[in-house]
Amino acid sequence: MKKQRSSSPEPMLSIVIPVHNEAEVLPALLARLWTTGQNLDGSFELLFVDDGSRDDSVAILMAARQRQPEIRVLQLSRNFGKEAAVSAGLEHARGEAVVLMDADLQDPPELIPDMLAQWRKGADVVLMKRRSRAGESWLKRITASLFYRLINRISDSPIPVDTGDFRLMSRRTVEALKQLPERNRYLKGMFAWVGMPTVTLEFDRDPRTAGTTKWNYLKLVHLAMEGITSFSTRPLRLALVLGLLAAGAGGAVGLWEVIRALVFGISTPGYASLIAMVTFLSGVQLLCVGLLGEYIGRIYMETKQRPVFIVAEDSHEAMAYAQPLLRVAGHDQNQ
Repeated sequence: MKKQRSSSPEPMLSIVIPVHNEAEVLPALLARLWTTGQNLDGSFELLFVDDGSRDDSVAILMAARQRQPEIRVLQLSRNFGKEAAVSAGLEHARGEAVVLMDADLQDPPELIPDMLAQWRKGADVVLMKRRSRAGESWLKRITASLFYRLINRISDSPIPVDTGDFRLMSRRTVEALKQLPERNRYLKGMFAWVGMPTVTLEFDRDPRTAGTTKWNYLKLVHLAMEGITSFSTRPLRLALVLGLLAAGAGGAVGLWEVIRALVFGISTPGYASLIAMVTFLSGVQLLCVGLLGEYIGRIYMETKQRPVFIVAEDSHEAMAYAQPLLRVAGHDQNQ
């Protein structure tokens, strides 16, 4: 039996929230989102994308949905990662404006009315720039700052510094993002590449309300490599420059040793210089091979054409499918 689409009107705003093992913070998040939603001038939906949670996150969300029909739960078939979860949310969001935010309440939902005000004035993108980052270690703040400045030096699409996923996007911006087909996704770079008229608001980022972060330094390094290799080929040029410098240095040292031996009769005793040069050249070669491997690996993944995510269940579609069945059942009972 073919599924029927819901007859409910499209909401003015979709708030997309990726969720992965966030059962501890969800009650507080739902309460603050609901309070914020009641103060909005227009209809809204709360689109939670469950990225393969193993705790009670889905149960909490589905229970809340029974009380608040504005809640929609999109369950992915497994853990695909945050970038894929956000992509799934953007693909299924129905609102004329779409707000992205994290589930940990570091992004205050109370700022959404201010974002909507800028959207109504004509902004297609409202960026939320972190004025302060409470609850984060000095190491994370420093490394994040260095990364943003590095990628902006080498990328053709500068990424705004000190901004995360917390932002509002218009429907035409979301539709433009949905046209980008890459499987290896660095969304901050994709947001910057799309462009559109942008307004930036500053806010003080709160510490995580409950639970623990799902981002360790290994995952952050992987995300950084994804961003660098997805939006710049300059590292490949750097590898070429390193190769030229290493070859030039090796040739210069070799020529100097020949001149010393033939002209001055001086030979360098031992193999220290030879070992140092071989080690240096080997390191440069391995660096270049590893860098090429990063790019080739991403090309390999793109050629497979696998979907970015797989949706196991959508509460909105399930409800749309159940409504005609309930009507038929009620008709049979009346007969």
